[in-house]
Amino acid sequence: MKPITNSIPLILLLLCFVLKISSSIDTITSTQFLKDPEAILSNRGFFELGFFSPPNSTNRFVGIWDKRVPVPTIFWVANRDKPLNNKSGVFTVSKDGNLVVLDEHDNILWNSKVSNAGVNSTARLLDSGNLVLLDSTSRAVIWESFKDPSDKFLPMMKFITNSITNEKVEIVSWKTPSDPSSGNFSFGIDPLTIPEVIIWRNSRPYWRSGPWDGQVFIGVPGMNTDYLYGGNLIIENKTYSLSIANANEAQLYFYYLNPNGTLEEKHWNIEDQKWEVAWSAPETECDVYGACGAFGVCDSQKTPICSCLRGFKPEMEEEWNRGNWRSGCVRNSPLKCEKKNISVEMGKDEDGFLKLGMVKVPDSAAWVVVASENDCRIQCASNCSCSAYAYKIGIGCMIWRGDLIDIQQFKNDGADIYVRVAYSEIADESGITKDLKVSIIASVVTGTLILISCIYCLWKRKRQNKFLMNTDVDMKHDKVNEVKLQQLPVFDFDKLAIATNHFHSNNKLGQGGFGPVYKGKLVDGQEIAVKRLSKTSGQGIEEFTNEVMVISKLQHRNLVQLFGCCVEGEERMLVYEYMPNGSLDSIIFDSTKAKVLDWRKRFNIIEGIARGVLYLHRDSRLKIIHRDLKASNILLDRDLNPKISDFGTARIVYGNEAQAKTTRVVGTYGYMSPEYVLNGQFSEKSDMFSFGVLLLEIISGRKNTSFYENEHASSLLGFAWKLWMEDNVVALIDQTMFELHFQAEILRCIHVGLLCVQELAKERPNITTILSMLHNEITDLPMPKQPGFSSSKIEIHTRAFKQSHVGTCTPNMITATSFDGR
Repeated sequence: MKPITNSIPLILLLLCFVLKISSSIDTITSTQFLKDPEAILSNRGFFELGFFSPPNSTNRFVGIWDKRVPVPTIFWVANRDKPLNNKSGVFTVSKDGNLVVLDEHDNILWNSKVSNAGVNSTARLLDSGNLVLLDSTSRAVIWESFKDPSDKFLPMMKFITNSITNEKVEIVSWKTPSDPSSGNFSFGIDPLTIPEVIIWRNSRPYWRSGPWDGQVFIGVPGMNTDYLYGGNLIIENKTYSLSIANANEAQLYFYYLNPNGTLEEKHWNIEDQKWEVAWSAPETECDVYGACGAFGVCDSQKTPICSCLRGFKPEMEEEWNRGNWRSGCVRNSPLKCEKKNISVEMGKDEDGFLKLGMVKVPDSAAWVVVASENDCRIQCASNCSCSAYAYKIGIGCMIWRGDLIDIQQFKNDGADIYVRVAYSEIADESGITKDLKVSIIASVVTGTLILISCIYCLWKRKRQNKFLMNTDVDMKHDKVNEVKLQQLPVFDFDKLAIATNHFHSNNKLGQGGFGPVYKGKLVDGQEIAVKRLSKTSGQGIEEFTNEVMVISKLQHRNLVQLFGCCVEGEERMLVYEYMPNGSLDSIIFDSTKAKVLDWRKRFNIIEGIARGVLYLHRDSRLKIIHRDLKASNILLDRDLNPKISDFGTARIVYGNEAQAKTTRVVGTYGYMSPEYVLNGQFSEKSDMFSFGVLLLEIISGRKNTSFYENEHASSLLGFAWKLWMEDNVVALIDQTMFELHFQAEILRCIHVGLLCVQELAKERPNITTILSMLHNEITDLPMPKQPGFSSSKIEIHTRAFKQSHVGTCTPNMITATSFDGR
C-alpha cells in the first residue's frame, strides 16, 4: 500500500476540478454547451434551463422552468416557433458570440441576434429566472431573456415600449397548451399620451387597463398602491417601463397570458401544492373591448349589460334589442356647436355636459395641460370636436374627440366623465330636462281643462271593465281547467310570492323576452324557478299558453321539468325545477367559468342536447320543433347535465307533415336557419341548424355573433368555414379545454357541426343521423358545404325577408334571452 501522502496531490486536483464544475453549473459557453437532455441550474437552484416537450407533444424546445415547485411550469422558451423534432438538439454560444439552438445538422433554429456580441461570450442563468449573455471582456449584459419573454411575466421583469426606437418588451400567448409557438394574443404597454396596458388580439385591442394615474391603472377595479407588489410605471425619454418588484421572495407568483387571451396573476399555494389564480382579466363580458359599441356603457351587474349614454339611443334598434350591441349608439339630438361656433361660457341654449360617475373612461384619451378642472371643461367646450372630458388627480385633464368607446360602469372605482350633449338633454338639479319641464307645465294646464271629462270617462270605463273582468275570469278558468286536464298543478300567487320573498331582486336569476325569472323555495323545501310574464314583454298569453300546452306533454331527462303554472288576475307564471348551474351561455362564454368544462363535460352537454332534440323530433307522442335552440335556453343541473328549456315558441308538427310555414318569425339572431329567416319555413332541419351553431359554440367558446371585424369573418360559422377551407380547424378549438388525445373526437364534432349548418335544409342530417355520427357509428362523414350566413351578414337576409313579406306578416319577433341561473 502507498502512503496516504502520495494521494494528496491527486485529491487536491480532483477537488479543484469539482469546484470548477460546480462554479460553472449555471453557465454556458462555446465549449461548455448543453445537449439534449442535459440542463443547468441557477446558483441557488431556483430555476433550471434545458430541453423539454410540452404536454401531448413530442417536439423539443429549450426552456426555463422553476425548480422550487413540483408542477412543471415553463417560463421561457427559446425556439418557440421552430421546434426540434428529435432529441439531437444543442444549446450553445456560437462563434460570433450569440446564443443559438442547433439541430442535428447544425442548422440554427433560434438566435439571440446580438449584432455586437464578441467571441467567447458567456451565458448565465440567474436566480431571478433571467438568462443573460455577458460580454467576454467587460462582463456587461448584452442580451437577456427578460427582454425576449414568452407568455409569462416574472418579478424583476419589465414591460418596455420605446415610441422612438419601436423597442417592445411584451408577452405573447402560446398557440395551444401543447404548442409554445406565438399565439393570437399579446400583452404590453400602449404608448399613448396617457399610457395604459393592453391585451391585443391579432393586433386589435381585446382588453385595456385604463390610463395610468401615477400609482394605479384607473380602469382596473380594486387596484390600489399596494397592487401588483409595488408595480411602477416610469416614463422617460419616450420610453415607458412597467416593473413589478417582489418584496417577498418567499411568495412565488407570476403573470400569465393564456392561449385564450386571459391575463392571470398566479400564486403558489404551499398547502395545496398548486398554482392558484388570484386575479384575471378580462373577467366579464363587459371587460372585452368595445362590448357596447360607440357611446354605449357596459354594466355586468345589469340585464341587459349594455345601455346607451344619456342623450343617446341605439343606432340599430332591432339589433340592440336582440343583444347585438356592437353597432353602438347615436345622439338623440344634434349638437348645436355642429351648426355654429359656440362661446366658451356656453350660454343659454348651448350644448352642455352630463356627468357619468365611476366608470372606466373611454379609449384614446388625449392629455391637456390645464390649471384646474374648470379649465379642462373650458378646453372641451371651446372645441366642437370634443365629445367628453374628465379630470383625475394624478393625470389631470383628459379629453376625447369623436366616438366614446369601451366605457364600463363600476361601483366604487374609475373616474367621473362629462359627456357633451345637446341643450335639450341637459337636466337641472331635479333631474328634469328643460324641454321636459315645458312639456310638464303644458300638460298640467291641459289636464286641468279636461279633468271633468276624465272623471266621466273613468266612470264609463269602470262599468266596461267590470264586464270584461267577468269575461276574463271565465277565460282564465277555461285555461286552468285545460291545464288540469293535463294533470299540471296550478300554484297560488301568494305561495309563489312567499317562495320568492315577494319577487325580491336578490332572488332574480335573469331576464328574458318573456319576463324576469326568480329563484324560490316552497314550504316543503323544494327549490323552484319562477318565470313571471312581464306586462311589457314582447311575448304574451300566446307564448305562455303554448309553453304550458307543449311542455306539459313532455317528460325527458334532457328537458327542463315544468312543475306547474299560475294564472291569477293579470299574473301569468310558469314554475320550473331550479337549475343551480344556470344557463350554458353564462359558463361557456366566460373565459374563467369555462375552465370547469373539459372536453368530456362538453361532449356530455352536446350529447345531452342531441338526445333532448331526438325526443322532441322522434320519441315523444307529438313531434315538436323547438324553434329557439340557443345557449341561454340550455340549462345545467348540479352535475352539469343539459336540459332544454323555453318552449314558448315551440310548435307541434302533426301527422306526416315535413315542414310548416309561418308569417311570424320567432327565434334568436345567429341561431335561425336561412329558410326560416327568408321564407318563414321551419322543420326539424331548422332545429338542426340551431344545434349546429350550438355545437360549434360549445367547442370554440365563442358566440356566433361575436365576430365583428375579427378574423375576417362576420360570424362563427364564417370563421369555422374559413378554417375548414384552410385545413386549420384545430384553431377553432377553445384552448381552455383542448387535450391532444381528444383532438380526433373534437375535430369530428366540428365536422358534424358544419354539416348541421349547411345552407340548404335538405343537406343537413337529422338528429338520429347526428347521434350516430357523434358516436362514430357512421365512420365516413360527407364533406360539408358552405354554411348559411357565412359569406354575408344575417342582417341583409333579414331585411330581404321583411321586404319580400310586406303586408303579409307581423313584424319580425326575435327574442334574446339571457339567464345567470335558474
